[in-house]
Amino acid sequence: MFKKVLIANRGEIAVRVIRACKEWGIGTVAVHSDVDSDAMHVRLADESVCIGSHQPQNSYLNISSIMSAVDLTNAEAIHPGYGFLSENAKFAEMVNKHGIKFIGPSADLISKMGDKIEAKRIAKKYGLPVIEGSEGAVKSFSEAKSICKEIGYPVLIKAAGGGGGKGMKIVDEESQLENLFLTAKNEAKKYFGNDELYIEKYFKHPRHIEVQIMSGKNKTVHLGERDCSVQRRHQKLIEETPSPVLTDEQRKNLLEKTVKMVEQIGYEGAGTVEFIYENGKFYFLEMNTRVQVEHPVTEVQTGIDIVKEQLSVAFTGETALKQSDIDPRGHSIECRINAENPALDFQPSPGIISVCHQPSGFRTRVDGSIFQGCKITPYYDSLIAKVICKGRNRTEAIQRTLRSLDEFVLEGITTTIDLHKKILNHEKFINSTFDTNWLGKEKFY
Repeated sequence: MFKKVLIANRGEIAVRVIRACKEWGIGTVAVHSDVDSDAMHVRLADESVCIGSHQPQNSYLNISSIMSAVDLTNAEAIHPGYGFLSENAKFAEMVNKHGIKFIGPSADLISKMGDKIEAKRIAKKYGLPVIEGSEGAVKSFSEAKSICKEIGYPVLIKAAGGGGGKGMKIVDEESQLENLFLTAKNEAKKYFGNDELYIEKYFKHPRHIEVQIMSGKNKTVHLGERDCSVQRRHQKLIEETPSPVLTDEQRKNLLEKTVKMVEQIGYEGAGTVEFIYENGKFYFLEMNTRVQVEHPVTEVQTGIDIVKEQLSVAFTGETALKQSDIDPRGHSIECRINAENPALDFQPSPGIISVCHQPSGFRTRVDGSIFQGCKITPYYDSLIAKVICKGRNRTEAIQRTLRSLDEFVLEGITTTIDLHKKILNHEKFINSTFDTNWLGKEKFY
């Protein structure tokens, strides 16, 4: 196994990777910005290197600083976590060229699957159903107008190199198209340096369902699916597994087709294939070539440590997992705890945590990087912790999650804990009659 791994990230995912490394007996290197010098991931790592100021482009997105930290510490591999440089093909390529192992797939696959247009072509080639829309980048407004007329409104304009809802616009009728097309193009250029857009049919009441895979050179296995349909502005808040809306036959079909596609593209490592689901049908959405924020809900459900397996695949080229080893039982729910004020349109809530009491108990897990006295800065993503609970069935999982949220005490900042309790107690969540648009329409405050 690797002797030393550098974690090119921060926050709860950096803590998560450090823990997995320690269980393999691997030495760890934390990198940090100037404002993160006292952060939990820095405290837990064996070594730490300051790589720049609080602006992400000067630290966590600064490739030269990260590579210098590798040289300084003699790390053998880099785990990118999620976000930041985790799906940056140029970074992965540079890491490997320097004789350092990038813990993830090849730079070529990161590039191909990160381009939503190319990913759609690949998915279609290998048998996954895709959403009706443009075959590639839309070159002009007149072409956009023609495509929209052909597939019918409403449509969704999306940035080819984007994510997180940036460069994404819903167009309900033709009169809105020109303005929203130009707005999406400008946003895509601003956030991703790539103004290419594509157009898809828009679904009014979709579920968001994704399949977790682990793949080596000669074998791919799935770890079941997650239902991630509780979202705000295309950002997930609650994930659960298994999906409460799938039949056994639909689940089997989805999982088998996903594994077949991933095997055929020669993928290595952990990855997630995401789908839109509506009226009993699946449509390929995208593939994330990294560990997901919501991976713990699958770990709790299956008993498989995804991050430790990532490290093993990166070192050996193979996954030791067999499909027959994976036997998910019961039901698991994950809630993302963000430092935000839901009553004020999710306004960020930085500050110092004056009281911190995290829940525990039977089948209750908390992934985070917070502690009493820690400072939540306004410079990074607002996610500070995740509560994951498992029950014998969905009803018990909901009750255990509510109990855990009641135990979670954080003072000094405002969080989404109260919102999660409102959601889990809501009739639509209990009956699973919601879709990805639900939170944007429901008034919780």
